[in-house]
Amino acid sequence: MHIDGGCHCGFISYEADVDPEMVSICHCTDCQRLTGTAYRVTISAPREAFSITAGEPKLYEKLGDNGLKRLQYFCPNCGSPVYTTGENEDAEEVGIRLGTVNQRHEFHPRSQIWCSSELSWSQDISSLPKRPLD
Repeated sequence: MHIDGGCHCGFISYEADVDPEMVSICHCTDCQRLTGTAYRVTISAPREAFSITAGEPKLYEKLGDNGLKRLQYFCPNCGSPVYTTGENEDAEEVGIRLGTVNQRHEFHPRSQIWCSSELSWSQDISSLPKRPLD
């Protein structure tokens, strides 16, 4: 499926071809800190199927618990996390942050990882009161 998206302020934009089945949730503590929330939702794309169409993202390199570098790309203006990739064979895949995808409502997570780090409430928020603010 062809998608497009970008950061909150519009400085960064991209296009990609993705498999809708490749949406995952990560509960690791790094993703919690990097997003400022309970987990991160990502859709994977082959590197050759992803391209930046406007702007130049800023890079933050983090060292994972497995000892490998994860390259975190974000908007230098608004700070929106846009995508991640790795080095060597890990560079063949790009993890696009689902919140930046214009078609995000068409995707559903298919798997979860690092569930040992999940926040105890993150699996069931359905009983919380809802207030539409639009």
